[in-house]
Amino acid sequence: MLSLEGTGIEDRVRAGVLERRRARTNAAPRAPRTFSARERVEMLMDPGTFSEVEAFRRARVAQYGSTTPTDGDGVIVGWGFVRGRQTAVVAHDFAFAGGSIGAGFAAKVTRIQQLAIDKRMPIVYLNDSGGARIHEGIEALNGCGEIMALNVVASRVVPQVSVIMGPCAGAAAYSPALTDWTIMVRGTGQMFLTGPEVVRAATGEHVEPEELGGATLHTRSSGVAHLEAMDEEDALSQVRQLLSFFPQSSAADLPERLPATPLPARAHALSDLVPSNPRAAFDMRDVLAGVLDASLMFEVMPAIAPSLLTGFARLDGLPVGVVASQPLRKGGILDAATAAKGARFVSFCGRFGIPILTFVDVPGFLPGSAEERRGVITHGAALVAAYVDARVPKLTVIVRKAYGGAYIALGSRALGADMTWAWPQAEIAVMGPEAAVGLLHRRRLRDAGDPKEMRAELAADYRQRVTSPFTAAELGLIDDVILPEETRERLVAALHLCARSLT
Repeated sequence: MLSLEGTGIEDRVRAGVLERRRARTNAAPRAPRTFSARERVEMLMDPGTFSEVEAFRRARVAQYGSTTPTDGDGVIVGWGFVRGRQTAVVAHDFAFAGGSIGAGFAAKVTRIQQLAIDKRMPIVYLNDSGGARIHEGIEALNGCGEIMALNVVASRVVPQVSVIMGPCAGAAAYSPALTDWTIMVRGTGQMFLTGPEVVRAATGEHVEPEELGGATLHTRSSGVAHLEAMDEEDALSQVRQLLSFFPQSSAADLPERLPATPLPARAHALSDLVPSNPRAAFDMRDVLAGVLDASLMFEVMPAIAPSLLTGFARLDGLPVGVVASQPLRKGGILDAATAAKGARFVSFCGRFGIPILTFVDVPGFLPGSAEERRGVITHGAALVAAYVDARVPKLTVIVRKAYGGAYIALGSRALGADMTWAWPQAEIAVMGPEAAVGLLHRRRLRDAGDPKEMRAELAADYRQRVTSPFTAAELGLIDDVILPEETRERLVAALHLCARSLT
């Protein structure tokens, strides 16, 4: 949650709890338990609510040298309730043919996908598959393609969450990448298009499965997955938490809860959190804790591009998506990776009617040839487009600085923000005062007897005349300059006003 996620503390706390449990039972440390496909479904769903679909569909067992018909064809599909809300589920059964996808398997999956689309139910995919069934050839590949096609169709209608609990190889890996959120189980979950043996045969490279496609790689480096779970129980718990913020479909109402005020100590600390020095670091999570319900946020992609925080929370009982600069990491700067992360998050919120709160303390986009090679222009433009396309309430708070194109990209008035505010110490400009006067007054500084003193005087004047939030307010580009302790009250009032206007 807010105070732990993405800091490393959460992992240590959980590891400590597991260690104490082992000590109480005098048992040696063991690997997390792996559950069967049916056990996973029962653990996800509310007790006694799961209804299976096509339970007796049989695989073409002759191709596997078996004479005993096997019901299910390697996958369990159906629907039930998760925290009282209808949800569809697909669970690969690795016990049959390694969870590989055949024609019958795919027909079952597409049946439940279409049912979920028609009846407006979120879909959870519990992945544990070696890929397409080689014995079935083109039929298996066609089935994989049909699943992917409905992933794309469903993405416009219902939320989709994938959990990688075992191998997810070859064609099977594309489907999770087409869903909204992917959770990987540490140590057992693996995703790759070609496994270690194929890589070795094709390139001569020797690589272990975990190194090629494990949870650490995909949640900390590639960005293919969004959350890492300690074990299967933790993964299913994260699924339930995620679903609690989402509507049933793109046309459904948000799931409201009773409002919960922030923890008093967190709320009272707001006025003294932000240093006056624009270069001094602070933790934006502390700002969020003083504003959000119960001071809690469920972060997504916490280990990827950490200079931008993204996650789900509640404000006065309503689910919201939060995008926030993180000055603790690279000063909160935007780059290609953070822009891509933000764009995907904002796009999801826009598709499913989730209001977006943006908290800004950004010095700009990271300059340099490396970023240009990474396509920072394209990724930055995608973030801009995501904000413009999101037809949801968009509320922005400029906490400290907002410079250059990064000011525009992070939920500015120009991109459709419904309400924008700035805290009194905020600076809004094309660039910071010191850099600006260096360009504007090059000759005066060069000829000055004491250029350091002159630069300080010119920067102070520029800060007062140009970067002041009151200048932006006079131009109508922000709605008000507010005290930090007023932030929650302003956001709550604007959220209810804007949410009502959409109904």
